[in-house]
Amino acid sequence: MRYRRAYVQGASYFFTVNLAERNLHLLTEHIGLLRDSFRMVKAAHPFIIDAIVIMPNHLHTIWTLPVGDSDFSTRWGLIKAGFSRKLPCSERVSKSRRSKGERGIWQRRFWEHLIIDDDDYQHHVDYIHYNPVKHGFVKNVFDWPYSSFHHYVSLGLLSMDWTGTESY
Repeated sequence: MRYRRAYVQGASYFFTVNLAERNLHLLTEHIGLLRDSFRMVKAAHPFIIDAIVIMPNHLHTIWTLPVGDSDFSTRWGLIKAGFSRKLPCSERVSKSRRSKGERGIWQRRFWEHLIIDDDDYQHHVDYIHYNPVKHGFVKNVFDWPYSSFHHYVSLGLLSMDWTGTESY
């Protein structure tokens, strides 16, 4: 079955990408490998990361694609494959995944949302930055190191004491 995705060239998208086994913490335990995978894909297939948070078992991000380009699926496939290839093989692999040559680290699919306007964009940036607090990993947004929140503070877009809102 093919999923219906909104492919709009040059658009901004919010994504959620999950590990297959939600009890693992591979993304933060191997943050360097994940960052390397993003860097390699961005070099070959440019895009802008507007906001991002890396949680232990999932991530949320907003990307803006170049004018004339709507291919976020290839980028995600390459990021996930690049990260997976560098990890030691220790995960459970189902028969279905094994028959397709898959490792079983990531959920096969990801969730995307086409950003429709400035309010939608801001809501998703705030959601991304508040996510570590929402999941109980930290009490304050600035305490989570794997977030673009710190970049937003350095640009003067947010203050260190920004607390978001609990309406997420």
